[in-house]
Amino acid sequence: MDNWIILGTLAAYKLMLLGVGLWAANRNRSESDFFLGGRGLGPWVAGLSYAASTSSAWVLLGFSGFVYAAGISALWMVPGILAGYVVVWVWLGPRIRAETEARGHVTMTDYMAAGTGGIMRKAIALWSALLVLFCFIFYIAAQFGAAAIAFESQFGLGHFESVAIGAAVILIYSLMGGFWAVSVTDTIQGALMALIAVALPLTALIAAGGPAGVFETLAAREPSAYLSWTGERGVFLFLGFAMGIAAIGLGTFGQPHLIARLMAVKDDAARKRGFVIAISWAVIVYAGMSTLALSGRALLGAGQEGEALFYTLAAQLFPTVLAGLIIAAVLSAVMSTVDSLLIATSAAVAHDMGVAKAMPGREVLISRIVMTVLCVLAVILAMTLPATIFDRVLFSWSALGAAFGPILFARVAGREPAGAAILLAITAGFFTTVFFYAWGQIGGDSWPAQLAALPGDPFERVAPWIVPLILVFAWRQSRRTGSSPLS
Repeated sequence: MDNWIILGTLAAYKLMLLGVGLWAANRNRSESDFFLGGRGLGPWVAGLSYAASTSSAWVLLGFSGFVYAAGISALWMVPGILAGYVVVWVWLGPRIRAETEARGHVTMTDYMAAGTGGIMRKAIALWSALLVLFCFIFYIAAQFGAAAIAFESQFGLGHFESVAIGAAVILIYSLMGGFWAVSVTDTIQGALMALIAVALPLTALIAAGGPAGVFETLAAREPSAYLSWTGERGVFLFLGFAMGIAAIGLGTFGQPHLIARLMAVKDDAARKRGFVIAISWAVIVYAGMSTLALSGRALLGAGQEGEALFYTLAAQLFPTVLAGLIIAAVLSAVMSTVDSLLIATSAAVAHDMGVAKAMPGREVLISRIVMTVLCVLAVILAMTLPATIFDRVLFSWSALGAAFGPILFARVAGREPAGAAILLAITAGFFTTVFFYAWGQIGGDSWPAQLAALPGDPFERVAPWIVPLILVFAWRQSRRTGSSPLS
């Protein structure tokens, strides 16, 4: 494949991103503008940017690879993910959007701590910001590292150059345009992903002989478990597996960069239309990647690297120019997923930690300085830490979901958790996830190790929600029940 085609497409894409950043630069006059786009997102930008930030290159490469390797039973992940979209937009969305606008909240942490005050409010904001910083800075570094590997293999660039070029482009347009630029670029990325998720799977399906041809080939070649909805697991193993992979959707409820889209949508009508756009995108993309995975298994058989399936089929099924465009788009998507995480982490440090308050009236400038420092730190981490550390930070999706999700549930349900309950719930959700994640890495033949290693990781994704939910629903504000004076 002509690398110049891919390189030229990438260069054009990066220039477009810089153009978006330049266009959005004049929209950032306040902290709310920089971190929430002035609460002016329309339905298309809100819906597509949310969808792209939620899944992005992960669904193109990771989900398709998982279905390719595991078979039909892997599709139990999809109901949980789609349910996450529904709960966020239909149930959480209306109250979060209305209340954060009425009270001028800038971050998800503002909303969580809205019923508290004094030292407790500061403690919640600081602790939440530290967890976001810890999880996302490593996640950003991991994205930089993963994209660098792709650049190295395609163009022969050095590791430093590969990381630095992508990071510089993302930093520049994010600095100039803030949340507006990030949301618009994610919208473009989401639309491009939807097109790819139709074109490539459809081509692969036709090449494999259509739906009948795919299932005939798989039935003849693969073990019977591959086409079984249970994977031929026993009842309890199957329930644990299905619950574990479906529970990936629980992580959605505690992600600050996703909740920010609900806070930023301009009105309730836009929220409703944005939900239709986002869920339609999810159905198209997940259906497409499922089709690609099964068609790829029929065409190539077992033994392929799952996460490379997308690249492999693009190279085999399309002419050089078109395949180059598709691969370049995915490489760009890998890099540009970082922007939402970078904005959310900058908001946590600059706003929630109170760093921006050091210079009243210059909050946007301070926020930009914070973003620059965080991006440089992520580049350093990407250059110095081994890849195995990057693999381990993927638990952050579940950890932040369990730390923050129960609090959002309680507040939207009309409960007012005590400040101490919020702080304890955040701590319990995060560290319980860490515990079960570490427990699952132990290995061995003992029954605790075998229990921890259940397929689907149900303990890591579901159990950490139990204690936080009890805390925030049972322990209410002192002004209502006479409980904790620490509130």
